[in-house]
Amino acid sequence: MKSKKASSFHEFARNTSDAWDIGDDEDEDFSSSSSSSLQTLNSKVAKATAAQVLENHSKLRAKPERAPAAFSDVPTNCKVSKSSSEAQLSRTAEEACVRSPLQKQQSLPLRPVIPLVARISDQNASGAPPMTVREKTRLEKFRQLLSSHNTDLDELRKCSWPGVPREVRPVTWRLLSGYLPANMERRKLTLQRKREEYFGFIQQYYDSRNEEHHQDTYRQIHIDIPRTNPLIPLFQQPLVQEIFERILFIWAIRHPASGYVQGINDLVTPFFVVFLSEYVEEDVENFDVTNLSQDVLRSIEADSFWCMSKLLDGIQDNYTFAQPGIQKKVKALEELVSRIDEQVHNHFRKYEVEYLQFAFRWMNNLLMRELPLRCTIRLWDTYQSEPEGFSHFHLYVCAAFLIKWRKEILDEEDFQGLLMLLQNLPTIHWGNEEIGLLLAEAYRLKYMFADAPNHYRR
Repeated sequence: MKSKKASSFHEFARNTSDAWDIGDDEDEDFSSSSSSSLQTLNSKVAKATAAQVLENHSKLRAKPERAPAAFSDVPTNCKVSKSSSEAQLSRTAEEACVRSPLQKQQSLPLRPVIPLVARISDQNASGAPPMTVREKTRLEKFRQLLSSHNTDLDELRKCSWPGVPREVRPVTWRLLSGYLPANMERRKLTLQRKREEYFGFIQQYYDSRNEEHHQDTYRQIHIDIPRTNPLIPLFQQPLVQEIFERILFIWAIRHPASGYVQGINDLVTPFFVVFLSEYVEEDVENFDVTNLSQDVLRSIEADSFWCMSKLLDGIQDNYTFAQPGIQKKVKALEELVSRIDEQVHNHFRKYEVEYLQFAFRWMNNLLMRELPLRCTIRLWDTYQSEPEGFSHFHLYVCAAFLIKWRKEILDEEDFQGLLMLLQNLPTIHWGNEEIGLLLAEAYRLKYMFADAPNHYRR
């Protein structure tokens, strides 16, 4: 079970499959890696270990006012899931990953008390309280900024750092991402022009997905789309999956330096949900998009494409050959944690846990597979308002996130237990309150360590 240090990213990738993906791709042959020294966990041992680890930590973290977590429902194939939410909500991973029509709400067993997406902006762990006077004042401040002739982007970033109200999040995100101009008079024409430009790309390039030199790209996208948030019915609708396939394929062929890389599919979802919420007042996660007009769907698709593209422009080295950006960030995280919490760092060394084994996914997917989607959306409010939020500040969020679980980490005294814990952190009940605390700690760490001479900034 103890891994030797991989000499390169490719060696690691060849021999160690991300537990999120094990068994998902029927066309992949994992038998060759079974004899490797970096082989995946034996299923029987993993099942027992996962059950024990999750049971231990559910007791430690359980709160009386929340519904008890069903940690005993460990998936039968023992995949390591995004978070404890998938162990709770999914009886079989295969069912969740199959492309299927919109699932009815009652088809999801053991639904959490808090919906995964609905009421995104004001969602706290204890539920969504009525809007307070302070929140009404904040919303009015946003509306004044957004309706001014030239929106003060610095002030908008300052207001957005602690979270953006749901009602104004779509236009705020468009502005913060650099997709919309600050000048009010130019916005309508800009949106019209950029949406037309995107669908021009569709018309020009999308048919080429059937050409031989694009087959590998399209095939991988086609495989990954049903895996995108498999427990949220919204993303299992054929029409939504077609939209995602177009967005990802067009992005990939317009960025040949990287092309499509697994994990990029996750980055579309927050934008899609936020821009969908502009037209939907009800429960977004179960909304049937066929109820929307073609023009509305086209607007959501184009805006999601452009905003995702703006995000990826700042972190594209995460997805180029050998993914050097991720390797640097994982190394920087290791260095940072060794300075922040030497005890946790030494604990990993003692049990030969490599940071790459858990933090690769944290960097590749921006913690999206560790947190409920509502938390990701709240996190991105801050990332878009923070300079280099998705690249530089994310490092400090990952460090704060890791240290958040220091007690649980130190309680585990073997390699298997640590890996199972780190790949199944119990965040199902997290909301704005927990994300706010995480961001505050990340900001403190950045303030203390960003300019330290021995620290790798990128």
